[in-house]
Amino acid sequence: MIPSQVAGSPPFFVCVWVIFCAWQQGRTSRRFSGSIVKWQNSNMNLEKQLTLLARTALLASLCSVCPVGIRADDATDRVKTIHVPGNPRVVKAQIGADRTIHLLLDTENGPCYVKSSDAGASFSPPIAIVDAAAQKSGLKFQGEDLAVGKKGRVHVAMANNAWKLKLPEAEWGFYYSSLAPEAKSFSAVRNINRKPSEGFSLAADEVGNVTACFLSDKLFTMVSHDDGETFTQYAEPNADWNPCNCCTTAAAFGADGRLAVLYREETDNERDIYLALLGKGKAVRSRVSTTPWKLNGCPMTYFAINRTARGYVAAWPTKGQVYFARLDTWGALLPPGEIKTPGTNGMRNGLLALSARDGATLVGWKDKDVLGWQLYDGEAQPIGKPGSAPSSGGGAAAVVLENGNFLIFP
Repeated sequence: MIPSQVAGSPPFFVCVWVIFCAWQQGRTSRRFSGSIVKWQNSNMNLEKQLTLLARTALLASLCSVCPVGIRADDATDRVKTIHVPGNPRVVKAQIGADRTIHLLLDTENGPCYVKSSDAGASFSPPIAIVDAAAQKSGLKFQGEDLAVGKKGRVHVAMANNAWKLKLPEAEWGFYYSSLAPEAKSFSAVRNINRKPSEGFSLAADEVGNVTACFLSDKLFTMVSHDDGETFTQYAEPNADWNPCNCCTTAAAFGADGRLAVLYREETDNERDIYLALLGKGKAVRSRVSTTPWKLNGCPMTYFAINRTARGYVAAWPTKGQVYFARLDTWGALLPPGEIKTPGTNGMRNGLLALSARDGATLVGWKDKDVLGWQLYDGEAQPIGKPGSAPSSGGGAAAVVLENGNFLIFP
């Protein structure tokens, strides 16, 4: 079977015909030359020309068989869905420096954790995250975010229904736990901010820094420099920033050590997406969404951000439509800027955005118990058709492997 052809490359049989004609011309020239010396002198240039022509034609034919870049039919090969045993609600997935995949799950018995050391071929037995001391009658915890830090330590953010049970407001806070490398159980659950709050996210780096982000009318962060053993008192990066309080935050450490926080503004009801950069000098921010959205009320949306070789990749919804963008290390939009995907997204449903080393980017969205996705090439052009899979809960989880392939956990 002849491989599919890229527009603009010559058909294979044309290239073969060119090579044959060049060879035949060489034979004719040699046959009718007047003398051996004359033939040798004149045919040296001819041989060079024929060789160049043959090589060019052969290269063209090879290009038609093996075109450079990511082809449309490669999309299926690069994206694979893996179902976690027991069909739990998968909240978040992240891959560690040792290529172990870590997953945060929500089950009927509360948040759990599993890992895979063989690219999703098998999973460890689940580990419950909430210890007995944190349990109270009627109190239910749910997983919000997961981050993998130094030496593979796993950090988890959780919320609960304390507000619904009308417990003291100090219990409506940001709950945190971690799993040390090789440990068999998570640390005791801690309420680290003791403040009514939501929109929880975590980021961890390779040297032991962990940052917890949350919303409580304003944007707040808490920083740990000892793998989450202790956190600073919560503080606002900038009191003039006015976040959309019922949305969320998404956070990631950049290659330069700064923390990138994605959030939605609500000033004058202009619901724009901003990227804040914190940690080295004055906190700065830049607007990353370009499609306007004026709304008198919080849309209750979720976002995603991850580090890339060039900076970051981020995804967010505007008016129910999912967009993504590639950003440099200062949060500026990289060409072609904001990109509209075929995805739609409901309230408090997860998104994902991941980039491989070759620039291929997977964008995913959750809507009505279906996880959809689209793969893009390094020029932000879609590769193949969108994919989808049934998926319960509000999470959107995937990782990118060392070979550039993507694993989705619906």
